[in-house]
Amino acid sequence: MNKVYFIAAISSLIICSCDIRKNDQPATNKIIQAEIKDPTTIQIIDSVYDFGKIQEGEIVAFNFRFKNTGTKPLVITNVHASCGCTIADKPEKPILPNEIGFIIAKFNSDHKPGEAHKTITVTSNASPEFPELLLKGTVIGKTEDD
Repeated sequence: MNKVYFIAAISSLIICSCDIRKNDQPATNKIIQAEIKDPTTIQIIDSVYDFGKIQEGEIVAFNFRFKNTGTKPLVITNVHASCGCTIADKPEKPILPNEIGFIIAKFNSDHKPGEAHKTITVTSNASPEFPELLLKGTVIGKTEDD
């Protein structure tokens, strides 16, 4: 019987903590949500980065550049890499009109010999949508002697 009360108490705490977080959103989140609804235009400066040939185990990093050419703030809500070996970071703040922003991508080539073709999908209020960003190149595998 004590187990049932314990589980009920834990469940209540979890539910309450979730409700507190919902009502505790800062005003900036509401502003960002409003900005997402207003589309803007962008100019992609870098959409492909060819890192050439690297040795297996090296990490490649690149900043994909873009410019907000519209009249509304550009809000990037999500970036998603095509595999776990690639990490992408988005700007935390909206990119204002005429400003340049960056999507930072890092590819870890460890255990990834051969041709690399890693894409990054960007979700934002840009219209038309962001094209897929691409990291590509060749990873030279380790030899048995390494």
